[in-house]
Amino acid sequence: MGYIPVVRIPPVLLMHLRSTFPLGWRGIHGASHWARVAGIGERLAFENGARLDVVRLFAFFHDSRRIDDGHDPMHGHRGAELAIALRGTHYEIDEAGLDLLVEACQGHSDGGTTRDVTIQTCWDADRLDLGRVGIVPDARFLGTRAARRPEVIRWAYEWSTRAMRAAPPPPASPLPAN
Repeated sequence: MGYIPVVRIPPVLLMHLRSTFPLGWRGIHGASHWARVAGIGERLAFENGARLDVVRLFAFFHDSRRIDDGHDPMHGHRGAELAIALRGTHYEIDEAGLDLLVEACQGHSDGGTTRDVTIQTCWDADRLDLGRVGIVPDARFLGTRAARRPEVIRWAYEWSTRAMRAAPPPPASPLPAN
């Protein structure tokens, strides 16, 4: 049996995000995208040792303050500001984790890479969900070894494109189970 992601997010946080998300909840930057980014990121984190709490929170904050599905260069900064504002009331994380979360949100759409495995895992998880907009992820823009593997790219692309058609469960992961 393949890996099935288990995404854990505090219900109070999810309810807040839903009530304040300015775009379509089921749109290309909405909740289903966040859930896939969390699932992909979770699986990558298990393989590469990234901080799972940061990766999961990133998935839900990184696009949560978008005001446009197209060009919106400051959306990651707004998502980071929201993460800072809700810490302690809607979720818990230590200072080091918050610093990583903020940096990951702020830089996720710049197209770069970083040596920090947690931040890079966040960015790779987001980039691996490009199938939802008809783009096959390119290994040249992925920073972790796990994310660059062709079978991982295929798995994520299949999940992303299938999800846009009917939202079934993810396909079995090609990553080794832990």
